[in-house]
Amino acid sequence: MTIDLNADLGEGFGNWRLGDDAAMLDVVTSANVACGFHAGDPLIIRRTCAAAVDRGVMIGAQVSYRDLAGFGRREMEVDAEELCAEVLYQLAAVDGIARAMGGRVSYVKPHGALYNRICRDPEQAEAVVAAVVDYDRSLPMLTLPVSAVHEIAAREGLSTVTEAFADRAYTPAGTLVSRRSPGAVLHDPAEVAARAVRMVTAGTVTAVDGSEVAMDARSICVHGDTPDAVLLARAIRDGLLAAGVTLKAFR
Repeated sequence: MTIDLNADLGEGFGNWRLGDDAAMLDVVTSANVACGFHAGDPLIIRRTCAAAVDRGVMIGAQVSYRDLAGFGRREMEVDAEELCAEVLYQLAAVDGIARAMGGRVSYVKPHGALYNRICRDPEQAEAVVAAVVDYDRSLPMLTLPVSAVHEIAAREGLSTVTEAFADRAYTPAGTLVSRRSPGAVLHDPAEVAARAVRMVTAGTVTAVDGSEVAMDARSICVHGDTPDAVLLARAIRDGLLAAGVTLKAFR
């Protein structure tokens, strides 16, 4: 079995730093690079892309609502044409910097509130898909298995890649538990690693009500902004390798 391991990186801003990107890049196979709308700035994007290229880590554009103050985790009402333009802007910026560093953007992963919104909102999903198609329809989009994006992307000839979250709680419907709810984010390395192994080898995850949810993922995400994120990522990697799973970027 083969699985991709991705993390959100480059999420500092100016003199403010978040997480240990260098250490995470030694663990993951794909890096979701913040594009400047929820976090990140030109220098951080440049450094993150250069470090990813040096380590052979695949680069993804982590597009977001324009929400620096809320870290992109506040749901926003944005006109479809404006949202399409803003996603296109972010994608082009990060891909341009990545190419200057010897790499390129190989996929797109929406961030935070935008990620969750387009799982259930066809209008905003269409806007995001349209932006990716306008830029490069060969770029796949990471999303949840239960997402409005799949049908819309297929209609436009854009591929999708399903992912699972090792460090997030799931509802019985297969969606992520809101971060406002207790227990939405998991912090125990052993628990998170065991969940990741089960997601990959058994194709299931236990929801908050104790039910089992089918999980057919090609990539596992661990958030780079959680406390002890590197410890969690290493536990996931070690657990997967011990279970006979090969870690490899999905493209």
